[in-house]
Amino acid sequence: MAAKARLLLIEDDAVIAAGLVYALENEGYFVTHIRDLASSQCKLKSHTYDLAVIDIGLPDGTGFELVGTLKEAGVSMLFLTAVDDEGNIVRAFEGGAEDYVTKPFRLGELMARIKAVLRRRSGLGDLSTLGRVTINTNEGKAYVGDTPLDLTALEYRLLLVFANHKGQLLTRGQILNLLWDSAGVFVEDNTLTVYVKRLREKLGENAHIETVRGAGYRANAHQ
Repeated sequence: MAAKARLLLIEDDAVIAAGLVYALENEGYFVTHIRDLASSQCKLKSHTYDLAVIDIGLPDGTGFELVGTLKEAGVSMLFLTAVDDEGNIVRAFEGGAEDYVTKPFRLGELMARIKAVLRRRSGLGDLSTLGRVTINTNEGKAYVGDTPLDLTALEYRLLLVFANHKGQLLTRGQILNLLWDSAGVFVEDNTLTVYVKRLREKLGENAHIETVRGAGYRANAHQ
């Protein structure tokens, strides 16, 4: 699906947009670039898209104002913005965003994140990785090679959060929000440190979860 996917790029910075359109089209995507909120709303009424890459700050509003329309249209969302405060990050994920990338960004990483969103959308995203750890989301299990890791349900969910956001700084609040269970089971802030410690011990040298003092955590894959 990814090679034929239709992308809607909502970005008012002409320089960033030109570079992204060029790179995305070279990857085989069909790309429509829109600079403002009103034009995006009009375009969504008459065209279908697989993924919208959205800036928050637009000349006539914010990208958040498109969330409802995009969800109704069944369009996956990835926010690409210079706004990196916790409140907006949480708001984006609560609104249904698949990912949130802050500027300045590395083009290769952004392309990988876009591909990951499209794989999940197409139903092919049953495998995820973090370092030397492979996560089979259909089975709900994680492996190093052919050896399964002995993870609790919550440790598995925490691992999946880090795997879905490799290289991205996650605040404690954002992690807690992503771990929230619709059944009402949740992690308290003062126990998150314990769960991260346990997960690190079970991962060993196979994956690395970095503590960013005063900010949160970042997981980086071993090469």
